[in-house]
Amino acid sequence: MGYQNIDGVWVWGKPDESAVAQARRCAETGNVIRTLLMADHHKGYSQPIGGVVVYDGQISPSGVGYDIACGNKAVRTNLHAKDIKPVLGRIMDDIARSISFGIGRVNNTRVDHELFDDPDWDVYRSIGKKEHDKLLALARSQLGTVGSGNHFVDLFEEQETGRLWVANHFGSRGFGHKTASGFLNLSAGRDFLANAPGESMDQPPVLFDLDSELGDMYYRAMKLAGRYAYAGRDYVIGQVLSILGAEADFEVHNHHNYAWRETHDGREAVVVRKGATPSAPGQTGFIGGSMGDISVIVRGKDSEENRDACYSTVHGAGRIMSRTQAAGRMNWKTRTRSGGQISTAQMLSAVKEFGVELRGAGTDESPFVYRKLQDVLDAHAGTIEVLHVLKPIGVCMAGADEFDPYKD
Repeated sequence: MGYQNIDGVWVWGKPDESAVAQARRCAETGNVIRTLLMADHHKGYSQPIGGVVVYDGQISPSGVGYDIACGNKAVRTNLHAKDIKPVLGRIMDDIARSISFGIGRVNNTRVDHELFDDPDWDVYRSIGKKEHDKLLALARSQLGTVGSGNHFVDLFEEQETGRLWVANHFGSRGFGHKTASGFLNLSAGRDFLANAPGESMDQPPVLFDLDSELGDMYYRAMKLAGRYAYAGRDYVIGQVLSILGAEADFEVHNHHNYAWRETHDGREAVVVRKGATPSAPGQTGFIGGSMGDISVIVRGKDSEENRDACYSTVHGAGRIMSRTQAAGRMNWKTRTRSGGQISTAQMLSAVKEFGVELRGAGTDESPFVYRKLQDVLDAHAGTIEVLHVLKPIGVCMAGADEFDPYKD
């Protein structure tokens, strides 16, 4: 087997002590069936990134996290990468100009969608008219925007065939963030829209019984945020296909910050995956590397090890350096950074050498801050098979020095 059992936590890859300690705390809190760490794990808020906690009848809003339904969509186009490489710079300029990146940004194009008439908006109406109206207005204004942090829109060349792929990575934006913080506020007896006092990374997970009023409300709100994230990723992929003048003939789409009701070992359970990709037998997923590394399309195996993993796998390469370590500490008054280990020149040299046309991004997202993706894939060889290997040729992200509150 590709994992080890450390104090009751099933760990793939090289154990990170701080993440293992967090996972143990999760395992000791609530009605826990199993706790796992994928090979890209690292310390997060309350539940580790790359952490999976399986509950009996409970759901954790702190486990799902602030960026509810963060995930990826990837499509294979009817073009080959060689068709667009002569004009790749112009295409990346068009993507950066046409799609809104950054925290708090709104879409210049109003996007209407049937989910704004979804009956689950009644969850917010039951909390209060002000809460409902504020979150609905925010969701409407931000649908189709990408955000900041490690969120991206990329173009890839499939190594084996030369086909051109498009992929993106983001979640439910400010709507999901306010939903998460709102339910955490309610759990602590505060108003939904109150300013939370902040949280410790080492606090135990917040739990709701799924059959309680708050549990049912959160579950419905989380699913609505999931549909919202899907709609946003669909819209952005459509924009890029329009810029390319291309069509898609294959797609992969999944969340990796979410809670699912699933059956494992013959019993219904709630599987909270934070930075972990579902990998049921035959299920496809996108796993992204850094801007200087491969990304892959994978498929879950029907294996004993995959069953042991509760059909879960990595969501990326996993950070080995914090944002502050990489880019330095930010002085928000002067908008300057100091003390970073990675320079802009180092980052630009690395991505140029790898053949990537880059728009935006700070050194906290440079290739140096992530593991090599192949290493974490090797650790999960018993659970997933790689179907397509993709090399980035164009990467577009929010600009450097964007504040990222989403804690991903």
